[in-house]
Amino acid sequence: MQIIIKTTNIDLSPSIKEYIEKRIGGLTKFLKRIDQEVVKIEVEVGKPSRHHRKGNVYYAEANISLPGKLLRAESESWDIYLAIDEIKESLIRQIERYKYK
Repeated sequence: MQIIIKTTNIDLSPSIKEYIEKRIGGLTKFLKRIDQEVVKIEVEVGKPSRHHRKGNVYYAEANISLPGKLLRAESESWDIYLAIDEIKESLIRQIERYKYK
């Protein structure tokens, strides 16, 4: 499995990178039947603009390329780690639906 991380309007700190790899990389247990060489995950985290200070400041998006399907999740939150957790939960639900079809 290949995880590609992109940031917008923020710097990618080692702690954010490690958190993404741990949380999103944990999806491999749900994709055991699929060849891991084929699975590609693109994650984008950031701020919608540099001047945004209040409200849902951070967002996270993820795309998982599976054979014959593209799974996508988006989330906005006041905390970047919370946004990453929300996209993980959304992707788990989508993977479960994908496996049973």
